[in-house]
Amino acid sequence: MDRNIILESEITCPGCHYRKTEKMPVNACQWFYECENCHTLLKPKPADCCVFCSYGSVKCPPIQQNEACCSGSDITPAYKS
Repeated sequence: MDRNIILESEITCPGCHYRKTEKMPVNACQWFYECENCHTLLKPKPADCCVFCSYGSVKCPPIQQNEACCSGSDITPAYKS
C-alpha cells in the first residue's frame, strides 16, 4: 500500500451534521454507516462506491489509489455505530 494513502476519514451525517472520524477498511467497501447521534443509516450515493466516498472528508483507499473499489465480494455490510 502506498504510504501516502490516508486511512481515516471524517464522516458527516447529512441529517444532523454530526461528525466523527473513522478508520477506513483497506480491503472492503463499507456500504452502511449508522450515525451515532441521530441513528440515520447512511448508504452510498448512486455514483459512489461506499459511505466514505459519499459522506467522508477523504475518499476510500482504493479510490485514492485510482483503483476500482468494490467487486461485490469485498463488501462490508456491517453497521457502524
